[in-house]
Amino acid sequence: MTVDALTDVSGLRVGHATRTGDGWLTGTTVVLAPEGGAVAAVDVRGGGPGTKETDALDPRNVVRTVEAVVLTGGSAYGLDAASGVMAWLEERGRGIRVGADPAYVVPVVPAACVFDLGRGGDFRARPDAATGRAAVEAAAASEPGAPVPQGCVGAGTGAVTGVVKGGVGSASTVLGSGITVAALVVANAAGSTVDPETGVLYGELFEGRRVEYPGAEVHAAAQRRLAQTAARSTPPPLNTTLAVVATDADLSKPQAQKLAGTAHDGIARAVRPVHLLNDGDTVFALSTGDRALDAADPLALNEILAAGADMVTRAIVRAVRAAEPVDGPGGAWPSYGELYAGR
Repeated sequence: MTVDALTDVSGLRVGHATRTGDGWLTGTTVVLAPEGGAVAAVDVRGGGPGTKETDALDPRNVVRTVEAVVLTGGSAYGLDAASGVMAWLEERGRGIRVGADPAYVVPVVPAACVFDLGRGGDFRARPDAATGRAAVEAAAASEPGAPVPQGCVGAGTGAVTGVVKGGVGSASTVLGSGITVAALVVANAAGSTVDPETGVLYGELFEGRRVEYPGAEVHAAAQRRLAQTAARSTPPPLNTTLAVVATDADLSKPQAQKLAGTAHDGIARAVRPVHLLNDGDTVFALSTGDRALDAADPLALNEILAAGADMVTRAIVRAVRAAEPVDGPGGAWPSYGELYAGR
């Protein structure tokens, strides 16, 4: 049984820590690998990234596996959440062994952040090490293969896409070979996920099914509402879309990096414009290595690459559809579901 989310990749768990109210509108999401770690890589396309430990994932460097990936709000300040995850892993002896004592480990925890500062009203309300620990504890406490909460949770709590509320979304597929490919996305783009001419979500145009376009009156009403709220919410256009793409296929670090790179196409299908100088768009790729690729077929990776991009697109659509509206001291952002009710 699958849940159509990142946790369909066996061994991966997802936990959120969410802070709202009293000036807060932010949080942290942790993807926890199985013990022993997962092969990891990264590809950064945005011009303003906020990241930690991404150099360690370069295929030329020594680190092969990671125990967790952190996605967080709070811009560069929020990267402190990774410290809480590192401490939790160290306490359990999980990380790269650096001495004779089994307790001597250094957990490599790559992290990336989205810009959501001040969206709850308080610029200083942002994730810290305690937030990261809460998120990894939530991941560890979850059941294997558990559904992933989506929408305004974790790192997607304060997310915005254009002038519409963003959030967390996830999706998965099982290929004909039996290999699972999945994605989890924090949709927080400077660009828009909604076609201004029709009101349809860009990502839905690539989902391979018939698209239902909003009626003219519904779309006109939505545009009026957006114009009203946009006048009230003019934060700096500093955003970032983050994604973790994962598979149970046995990938090398270079193959994982290729997966991370092609998965950016999934963002480009669902967000317009994308990869701007004020975005920090970053995609991590994880491989748990449970299923071997066909060694006789040098192009066996292609199917996984295509599916990774598709899952990112679907996850962005789900993030925007699952998001709830926000109207508070930091600004007002309608949700897509509120604007186009019933669609």
